[in-house]
Amino acid sequence: MKVGGLAQALIPSLKADLMAGGYIQADETRVPCQTSAVRGRNHQAYMWEFSRPGGPVIFEFKMSRAREGPRDFLKGFKGILQSDGYAAYDKLGEGIEYVACWAHARREFFRAHQLQENDPRPLEILGLIGKLYALEEQARTAGATPGQRLTLRQEQSQLVVKQLGQRILAIRAEGDVLPASQLAKACDYALGQWTRLQVFLNHGHVEIDNNWCENAIRPLAMGRKNWLHIGSEEAGPRVAAIVSVFETCRRFDINPRTYLLDVLPKMPEWSMNRVTELSPMAWKSRQPA
Repeated sequence: MKVGGLAQALIPSLKADLMAGGYIQADETRVPCQTSAVRGRNHQAYMWEFSRPGGPVIFEFKMSRAREGPRDFLKGFKGILQSDGYAAYDKLGEGIEYVACWAHARREFFRAHQLQENDPRPLEILGLIGKLYALEEQARTAGATPGQRLTLRQEQSQLVVKQLGQRILAIRAEGDVLPASQLAKACDYALGQWTRLQVFLNHGHVEIDNNWCENAIRPLAMGRKNWLHIGSEEAGPRVAAIVSVFETCRRFDINPRTYLLDVLPKMPEWSMNRVTELSPMAWKSRQPA
């Protein structure tokens, strides 16, 4: 709890950096929380993650999955917000451009393929999405700049996305695709997100999916199998601060043990006006090459 309290002092500087970057990915995962308000079982609380590829990672603990979580955190944010199709990430304020995640769209068609292995249509869509990812891998392997990636997307990815849209519409209209089938659900999810699924084509610095964000949240999701619960509602924000610091260190290739051994002993007497100097990003900038 003491370490979590100290780590909380680092969060404002991480958030200032994140909000100023103009591009945020968001996701959330459930965490059990012990509370006196519920007897005999844990309350289902949530960790909300807000991060930027190559930038800071911030977790916020909330007792619910309501819209207030992202709305309060993103108050005043202007820029691009990338997430899955959960409605809580919608209509959060003026000046936000919403981007969907192709990995989530792909996941729905993969489920359809698992349930209907003899149906070639889910595999056809998966193949087209695979072409999009092959172009992204081509850019990554070549060390493409955001400008070069934008050119590649507009010259090649855009054509694949257009083909995908036409095929998904056609498949959904076919008479044997029942509304309750997974294939119909996959088509409906993609079509419902279609405008947002195309936004990455217009921004070279925006990722095709939310995988950076999901990779940072995965340790919590896996951890649920190994620990009972967060001990109290009061402990939640401190746990969130610790996880935020660890994941930010991981993203900046910082050994969190080395960082914390240096920073934590200084914090009790450190001026709050200078706490930004202790953030993982500032700390790394001072380390010898």
